[in-house]
Amino acid sequence: MIKSYVIISLLIISFATQAQTTLQLPSDSLKTDLLLLRKDVDNIKINLGRSENRFKTGIFVSTLGYSIVITGGLMLGRKNDELGKALLITGGATGVTGTILLVDAFRFLGIASGKKQSRRR
Repeated sequence: MIKSYVIISLLIISFATQAQTTLQLPSDSLKTDLLLLRKDVDNIKINLGRSENRFKTGIFVSTLGYSIVITGGLMLGRKNDELGKALLITGGATGVTGTILLVDAFRFLGIASGKKQSRRR
């Protein structure tokens, strides 16, 4: 009778140690997956921060440029006609530059989403 208890207890101990070794493997892979997920989230936050700053700069420059265009357009046909023409050109160039900055901000959103950038040539 004691022999059967000893055998049963040895079997239980061997199953318990085997179960512990198999349970440790998924926790290691889970840890690795969590670390990779954290790295991805941090990368997304960085790219969103970059995108936000560029987006704000683009909005400011575009607004400034197109406001200058409006001011230049209002000056046309008056005594400051030459200044109005210069403001139209300068404001247009500034507005286009701001629009390019806005489009560039969306590039970082694409990077954050994990999509590969394709360049058309």
